[in-house]
Amino acid sequence: MRLRRRPPDFILFLTVLTLLSIGIVMVFSSSYYYAMFPPFNNPFHFLVRQSIWAIIGLTGMFVMMNYDYWHLKRWAGILLVLAFALLIAVLIPGIGTSKLGAQRWLNLGPLSFQPSEFSKLCLVIFTAFGLSRHPERITDFRQGLLPYLIIMALAAGLILMQPDLGTAVTLAGTIVLMLFAAGASLVHLGALGVLGIAAVALAIWTEPYRMKRFLAFLDPEKDPSGSGWHILNSLMSLGSGGLLGTGLGQGRHSKFLYLPERQTDFIFAVIGEELGFIGACLVILLFVLFIWRGLKVAITTPDTFGSLLAAGIVSGVGIQAIINIGVVTSSLPVTGITLPFLSFGGTSLVFTLLGVGILLNVSRYSAPK
Repeated sequence: MRLRRRPPDFILFLTVLTLLSIGIVMVFSSSYYYAMFPPFNNPFHFLVRQSIWAIIGLTGMFVMMNYDYWHLKRWAGILLVLAFALLIAVLIPGIGTSKLGAQRWLNLGPLSFQPSEFSKLCLVIFTAFGLSRHPERITDFRQGLLPYLIIMALAAGLILMQPDLGTAVTLAGTIVLMLFAAGASLVHLGALGVLGIAAVALAIWTEPYRMKRFLAFLDPEKDPSGSGWHILNSLMSLGSGGLLGTGLGQGRHSKFLYLPERQTDFIFAVIGEELGFIGACLVILLFVLFIWRGLKVAITTPDTFGSLLAAGIVSGVGIQAIINIGVVTSSLPVTGITLPFLSFGGTSLVFTLLGVGILLNVSRYSAPK
């Protein structure tokens, strides 16, 4: 393949840097009081760690931005096998590490690694590669869709065993949107949608803690100090910010530790409290801008592999942001999933930035404005 290389999409690049900068500031603002006490005893604990991960992620982003994306085809199969190996390894007692009732991490010395974040990017690359090899088969359910649905279901099932419903839904939604972008039949996708909703309902019904969260979503005030605690304090944080917010570092709900997971899953609530309605809307607009520029890259890329690769990366970030903001605003039941670029979390941040690097490289070969 010989395509003319251009500079990467500057608006997309600037949008990602802006979101990342806001995230680092808000991680510090939401965590410094909590980090002053044991076991951290350092108000800069989360800031330093997030900054280190951001530097690693940005380095990876710049590397992938200059690594021609079609070379990823040769690694697609290896990456898929490695992703499944890690998803299985994390479930093995003694290898996987359990935190807060979930076994999602592998310890690498002083650092921890979350295989599900790695697997999302690997499955996007493999699916884009497979669909681009035989695009004419996409309307055939058995040959065009079923192989990728089986792979997706196996990966989502392993992630669900950790348990991590939010990431499983994000992965499944990303692959389905890639199938849509490849030209899959709307009848097939509609049937998949019905099955997907049924699968999520079954996952909620069969796990007592998920059922409690769902009932709390329907009526959080029924158990305000128990299952409704997350939702109520999230809404109070958002509401207390008003139009302009209380100011950086002045959020009462995060400082007095009423808001759980303030620097990770509920960082958007801190943004709403400290930066107000305007700050929260700015963050949402930045995600909309990211999705728009990413989809533009996907649409204007001349080859199928690059187009589907871009669509998958953008879809993954977009779905994850929608779920996180939906949870924080009580539009969706509580599930543990971070806000891309903004939440504290090394593995999520690094692999999201690696994906952005691939997306920026694809943009170098898309049609000019």
